[in-house]
Amino acid sequence: MKSALRMSFALVVLITMMNPNSLAEDADEKDGAKPQAEAKALDQEMKTLQGKKVNLAEKYQGKVVLLVNVASKCGYTPQYKELQALHEKYTKKGLAVVGVPCNQFGGQEPGTAKEIAQFCEDRFGVEFDMMAKVDVNGPDAAPLYKYLTSKETDPKFAGDIKWNFEKFVFDREGNVVARFNSKAKPDSKEVVEVIEAELAKKAKS
Repeated sequence: MKSALRMSFALVVLITMMNPNSLAEDADEKDGAKPQAEAKALDQEMKTLQGKKVNLAEKYQGKVVLLVNVASKCGYTPQYKELQALHEKYTKKGLAVVGVPCNQFGGQEPGTAKEIAQFCEDRFGVEFDMMAKVDVNGPDAAPLYKYLTSKETDPKFAGDIKWNFEKFVFDREGNVVARFNSKAKPDSKEVVEVIEAELAKKAKS
């Protein structure tokens, strides 16, 4: 009997030495916990201004993204022109400019999706991607903005959106690398330097 127990114990030790992670993996499976890849900020679903659902991580895979919450009746609205200029200059190099209309600041984006699209096209010739109008702060904020403003998910750049035309820059892997306030013009040196630095990096295979 003792001999059999010793043989069984020796067998368990041998198996564990051959695969030291097996016991931990078994424990995780029993607890229902499975290793998960680290979540990315852009791995969110949104609707375009035309109402089509898109996963941002898939749509902008391998691209540098400049995300801006926009409005049509704001003192910063002329920044649309600079955003379009960035789109024209850098889109072939891998930049995606993305506008996200929001009506939470002074009611400065009251229009329908059709009205917003028409305004952007007529006034500024906007060709870059525009998402559907959403909240960026509060309990009804879009999941993307909940992620971007939370200290738990985005500790380096967290905090409520203060006004229209705040800007986030994402690298080619979908990680936030910079945040700029409304006063920072899209074509300012500080913004362009970050964009160009990220564009110079190749996407990981």
